[in-house]
Amino acid sequence: MLIGYARVSTAAQDLTVQQRRLLELGVTEDRIYVDHGLTGTNRARPGLEQALAACREGDQLVVPKLDRLARSVPDARSICDQLTSDGIVLNLGGSVHDPKDPVGRLLFNALAMVAEFEADLIKLRTREGMALARERGRLKGRKPKLSPRQEAHLVKLFKEGEHSVAELAELFGVARATVYRAVERSMESGV
Repeated sequence: MLIGYARVSTAAQDLTVQQRRLLELGVTEDRIYVDHGLTGTNRARPGLEQALAACREGDQLVVPKLDRLARSVPDARSICDQLTSDGIVLNLGGSVHDPKDPVGRLLFNALAMVAEFEADLIKLRTREGMALARERGRLKGRKPKLSPRQEAHLVKLFKEGEHSVAELAELFGVARATVYRAVERSMESGV
């Protein structure tokens, strides 16, 4: 049986091309598992876990490209080793990977290295872009959950001691960590 897996990193991306390719490779629509908006560097992906769980000995896990399966050499090897030990064949865009073939292993590792390199380049470009935006004053971080006036009121109520942190968090519609940070900021500023 053919089990397909497709992944895109952001919610804005589309899976259509990958799903179409999987259908062309013989995977039925009901056997395609997807992860939408999850990076390949994160191994905890529900769609991947479902695809791996659906595979039985003798089945093929079909992915359009190796970088859709993993974005690091250790992760790609780990998944491949798991598949091999379970008697499942890995199909990369129509090419069946044979882990016993030295040339196949070499090509697999080279593809995994390229996928990891691409992920590293994306991170580098993102950091550079954020630094440039910060330099130009366009990247200022997240908007605060509380206005200065709300934060002052929250701190005042906290210092009065009549409300617990959990109550204040619920009252202001924020997480408890936000309450703790507001109190900490007020102590640092001496208010």
